[in-house]
Amino acid sequence: MKLYEYMGKELFQQYQLPVPRGRLAESAEEAAQAAAELGEVVIKAQVLAGKRGKGGGIGFASTPEEARREARRIFGLILQGNPVHRVLVEEKLAIQQELYLAIAVDGSARCPVILASMDGGMDVEEVPPERMVRFPVDINLGLQPFMAREVCRRLGELAPPQQKQLLELLPKLYRLFRELDAELVEINPLAWVGEKLVAADAKINIDDDALERHPQLPRVTDKTDLEQKAQELDLAYVELGGEIAVMANGAGITMATLDMVQSFGGSPANFLDCGGGAGVERTAQALELLLGTNPRVILINIFGGITRCDVVAEAFVKVKESKGIDRPVVFRLVGTNEDRGRAILEGVGIKACRTMEEAVRQAVALSRGEAEA
Repeated sequence: MKLYEYMGKELFQQYQLPVPRGRLAESAEEAAQAAAELGEVVIKAQVLAGKRGKGGGIGFASTPEEARREARRIFGLILQGNPVHRVLVEEKLAIQQELYLAIAVDGSARCPVILASMDGGMDVEEVPPERMVRFPVDINLGLQPFMAREVCRRLGELAPPQQKQLLELLPKLYRLFRELDAELVEINPLAWVGEKLVAADAKINIDDDALERHPQLPRVTDKTDLEQKAQELDLAYVELGGEIAVMANGAGITMATLDMVQSFGGSPANFLDCGGGAGVERTAQALELLLGTNPRVILINIFGGITRCDVVAEAFVKVKESKGIDRPVVFRLVGTNEDRGRAILEGVGIKACRTMEEAVRQAVALSRGEAEA
């Protein structure tokens, strides 16, 4: 579960990590009121997406009227598919230096790892490996003082006051990470302001499987309406924003279908694994999700093992008759009860392909307007 920046900073304050003074605003007028209290401010879109600055989601204001105008502009944005409903209005910091600090779960090493760099701020992903300290922490030992000192030593360019404050800050950040069952806590930038390190940003991701242990935490979802509906139906579904809606039976075959669509120059609209052995009703629900993406073409790739081809075909006919499908549909249907499934589809004018490549090529051509259904 990802937390919004303002939520992360509230948690930082609980763990005595320094953050700028700020207020959450849900309207341009509230942003102006916050600026009247705080003086010069930075206004930051609260969305679960990175690179807000490059997308125009961060602005500055010297007066309440400027804050009102800037907030109004930001409220009109959609950042990486996320409309802006709230902004964080914070005091503008006179930043002298930007550092980077994070603690993340390293899946390969199976332990937390501290990440630190003297090169914080935008485009931290492009920092050369030699400029990023990576220090694994034994989960049984926890973060010991000598470990924090070693991180500071490896950074190499810290002034004594910075080093002293980082040594105080790291244990607090690690305690937050462990006590909240976080997968990631990140401060970027960790700003040097005057003689103080301040968390100018906050990113916290909590392990979904640990949420029951933390009833005090807010519940946040970054799923779209369709993804939320799929979750309620217990279907594996992710929106991708392309033109070819994809459904297959199994995670592996679904990923392979997406890869082949892209390889042939198409753009998948989604990932949808309807699972194995699904009945007519569940398969019909999965098909209805595909229609919700408003695709140009629907591509259904079924390799029937546990899944019966005739059940998928019956579900398709049911949706076609009840909902109506006004766009091209390409089927690949192979496996259990294949002949019966093909006969059902041919009854509604669809001839199923026998290979995945044939089906994908046809779907991509249809999405480009280069073939007829």
